[in-house]
Amino acid sequence: MRLPVMPPVAPMLAKSVPAIPAGPLCFEPKWDGFRALIFRDGAEVEIGSRNGKPLTRYFPELVAALKDNLPDRCVLDGEIVLAVGGRLEFEVLQQRIHPAASRVALLAEETPAGFVAFDLLASGSEDHTRKPFSERRALLEEVLAASRPPIYLTPATENSEVAKRWFAEFEGAGLDGIVAKPLDGTYAPNKRAMFKIKHERTADCVVAGYRPHKSDDASIGSLLLGLYSGDGGLAAVGVVSAFPAARRKELFAELQPLVTAPDDHPWSPAREPGGGRTPLDAEGSRWSGGKDLSFVALRPERVVEVRYDHLEGDRFRHTAQFSRWRPDRDPASCTYAQLEEALTFDLTEFLTNRPRRSATDSGSGTAQGDSDTAE
Repeated sequence: MRLPVMPPVAPMLAKSVPAIPAGPLCFEPKWDGFRALIFRDGAEVEIGSRNGKPLTRYFPELVAALKDNLPDRCVLDGEIVLAVGGRLEFEVLQQRIHPAASRVALLAEETPAGFVAFDLLASGSEDHTRKPFSERRALLEEVLAASRPPIYLTPATENSEVAKRWFAEFEGAGLDGIVAKPLDGTYAPNKRAMFKIKHERTADCVVAGYRPHKSDDASIGSLLLGLYSGDGGLAAVGVVSAFPAARRKELFAELQPLVTAPDDHPWSPAREPGGGRTPLDAEGSRWSGGKDLSFVALRPERVVEVRYDHLEGDRFRHTAQFSRWRPDRDPASCTYAQLEEALTFDLTEFLTNRPRRSATDSGSGTAQGDSDTAE
């Protein structure tokens, strides 16, 4: 493989901002999948991940589709996504990473993935990374003008009002939020040169356990969070961490009176299963990389308010952020019913239509009249 931009490439990143910013920006949906850089040189296709590791072998259906839809020589930045019923499903996408070739082939048939392109780093013999994004976007539209599912061009708009509507609507399809890119910005690998605006909500959760800090057994590494389901079972929903070092030690001392025998805990294998997964059920997979997932069980008596972006199934998609302790809340009142649900939005039609970039668009940011069925 000989391209103007060669793998591995660290993708350009985004920094979080609390609201949609003003200025000469291009707004795009923030896709919830695997960040991927595509390198194609004739018959050779390599799919690189954010950390530089190859993803190529896990997505044979995408390799074939990329050969059918891309120019012979190009480098694209984008996201591998997997939609089920018009909604992105990250948990299903995670299952595509499997060591067995036979399983990879089966999953490629049963749960095929798609690729959403949102930047062009090179085409032919030309490196585009020093060009402003406005030019790269126009070139990307040309490169993907004839592409068909499962290869997509991300919708984009320069209209902040459209971006605000997208921010509200697209969450119902499993998207993360909105990304804003400076129109005059060059491609800056591993630099936070873009902006991301993500959904943030709060929830009152039961502290049901903790894991010690990896470097100090007398400090808290993370608190394990639970919510009660409709049948009264305590389900593991995620963790909260990122405490200052001194506070980690204080928390360890504060929580010792709540330590209980594992067999007396709602997540004990010796007890009847509750209303949701335990931390070991939720995290004990090939994604744990052999990490020790054991925890110290606590009587579920303390309540903490945390900030989260959205749910993936019945768990927080990302690590929650600590807000405050809630001594006024009854742990039994910490149920799934308090969580805000996004309105349903069917992603299928949105992906199907051919997107175009527009500075004055007041609609969806997509062109009309293309009726291919999204996969």
